[in-house]
Amino acid sequence: MLAKRIVPCLDIKDGRTVKGVNFVNLRDAGDPVELGAAYSEKGADELVFLDITATHEKRKTLAALAKNIARNLNIPFTVGGGIASIEDVDVCLMNGADKVSINSAAVRNPALIDELSLQFGNQCIVVAADAKLINGEWIVHVSGGRIPTERRLFEFTKEMQERGAGEILFTSMDHDGTKAGFAIDALAQLSDNLDIPIIASGGAGSMAHFEEVFTKGKADAGLAASIFHFGEIEISDLKGYLAAKDIIVR
Repeated sequence: MLAKRIVPCLDIKDGRTVKGVNFVNLRDAGDPVELGAAYSEKGADELVFLDITATHEKRKTLAALAKNIARNLNIPFTVGGGIASIEDVDVCLMNGADKVSINSAAVRNPALIDELSLQFGNQCIVVAADAKLINGEWIVHVSGGRIPTERRLFEFTKEMQERGAGEILFTSMDHDGTKAGFAIDALAQLSDNLDIPIIASGGAGSMAHFEEVFTKGKADAGLAASIFHFGEIEISDLKGYLAAKDIIVR
């Protein structure tokens, strides 16, 4: 079994880290580069930086952000938000990012994932799926969760794997920021359907939630934001807890 990963996520708006509930009611959580450097020192396995307004406001993820993060970190990090072309990915990777997260563009132009995996290799291509349970179906949303699409989570992620995605970052919009636990059933189904790693996002509120997401949810990585940003759980404590439960962590 591969070691499970603990991944703090930093949602960025106007250069600041923010966190909300169900994708709304955002509050400031600090400077993303400073937070990222602190997480690196505290034992995070990877970091994800997402410009949550990039697609909505038609802005590109700034190369300067990736460069600044790379200068201050010694662990792998992913950058996302408004990435929609080979050129966008090239800029992020050239400036120090290890992976890129593609969200809205993967839904609107699925063939982009073929192009990116061919150009850069699938190890650095993460497809992010923000989904909400509507009438019993997990519906993929775009533009920072603002716009529902016709795509269903399970068939969409299967297609993304076939097109060359190296990982799936699944965020349950229903669970996001609630601290009530991850979308365990959906994650387990995703894991059964796919051969690539699943990063679970949305709902982390306790150490027990991470235990559950790695066992029942079968996720490869657990991503969280507010519980780390506001000091509710220390990463070293979480790793100790998981190790005591016989869950292999890095």
